[in-house]
Amino acid sequence: MKSVIEERTAQGRGQGIYALESFTKGDILYLGVLDDRPITNHSHASQISKTRFGFHKGLGSKFNHSCDPNCGIMLNATGGHNIVAMRDIAAEDEATYDYAMRNYRIEHFTASCGCGHAKCRGSITGWKDLPQQRKDDYAGFVAPYLIEMDAETTAIAPHEHAGAALAGENSARM
Repeated sequence: MKSVIEERTAQGRGQGIYALESFTKGDILYLGVLDDRPITNHSHASQISKTRFGFHKGLGSKFNHSCDPNCGIMLNATGGHNIVAMRDIAAEDEATYDYAMRNYRIEHFTASCGCGHAKCRGSITGWKDLPQQRKDDYAGFVAPYLIEMDAETTAIAPHEHAGAALAGENSARM
């Protein structure tokens, strides 16, 4: 099988993944195969469900983060993350994705983001910290459990706000 991506040095960003041929929107660059070892969350872990984390075999952990990525995430039948072109990618371009497309919270990248794009948010954040417009821009290219977690958080939040408002109203009466 011919390789369509390879690991190379990404200037100022360690190792990265580069396209060896052109890709169009929807093309799979990397087929996600999960390592079967159970792990806890850390910098190279991918969130693979609402509560579990895992490693991807092969080059999966070598894709760099970008706040303006050319790739996104799609779950495959095994639960692994396929890396899929969100737009056309030319041969020799670095393939990147936003780590927020796979993880609800990012706790292991405390330094500032080094992606260098005009859309850079300054730090590598999780899905929960993305503005709604960015989430909308990523539609169809994120792990579905993130959208479910957002919906659950949104369903809980109005009740919390209503309770706080009621508590404030009751204290004002006293």
